[in-house]
Amino acid sequence: MHLDVQDLRNFYYRSALGRAAQKSMRTRMLKIWPEAKGQTVVGYGFAAPLLRPYLKDARRVIALMPGPQGVMPWPANQPNVSVLTEETRWPVETGRVDKLVVLHGLETSEQPCDLLEECWRVLGPGGKVLFIVPNRAGVWARWDGTPFGYGRPYLVGQLEAELRRHQFLPERHMGALYQIPSGRRIWMKSGPIFERIGEHMPAMFAGGAVMVEATKLVYPPKGKVARARRTINVLEGLGNAVVEPT
Repeated sequence: MHLDVQDLRNFYYRSALGRAAQKSMRTRMLKIWPEAKGQTVVGYGFAAPLLRPYLKDARRVIALMPGPQGVMPWPANQPNVSVLTEETRWPVETGRVDKLVVLHGLETSEQPCDLLEECWRVLGPGGKVLFIVPNRAGVWARWDGTPFGYGRPYLVGQLEAELRRHQFLPERHMGALYQIPSGRRIWMKSGPIFERIGEHMPAMFAGGAVMVEATKLVYPPKGKVARARRTINVLEGLGNAVVEPT
């Protein structure tokens, strides 16, 4: 079940907690992807809040928003780059994307396998994708007051296993959203402290969101079987059986 684009916009752009969540995820993303000069960067779901740093130097930035969610113009006061699209049929040429960010897209999808296939299709050889999903073990997934309280939450191992099944190679993972998911002033003031502490915690203690970076694999070719299978005949050998005289 996708959230409504108006609810997502209100959270990320009109609430203090949403702006703090945006900062937490974007800070961690920029540590692994500090720039995208001359590259094609695509976001799917509601990834627009994280794409702004790439608008200046990237060759192209596209914010894809699924039909059941709805679309909004983005970025504000600049030429629009957001597009309403079908969930598993994106208006992007095969192999054209260098960096892909998926936020509020995988966990809310009714066709997650087909969605991962589409992510694989649009990425170029060696292209990178960053999946951001609610952490099953985190506090944010247990509270429906934020977008991270909806859809299917994941543990790091669960998400990485799913990516491997769809021919992605997980490269690294990290957590985000370590602060308490509350807009109360006392928790908002202590939020930066929790975030700084979270940066130095082991990955197993991921915060409210799990972030996994993965690379597209192209060998063996998709749809091919890596090893030949030998058919076993359950009656094999019976024709050579020796019958003892009675």
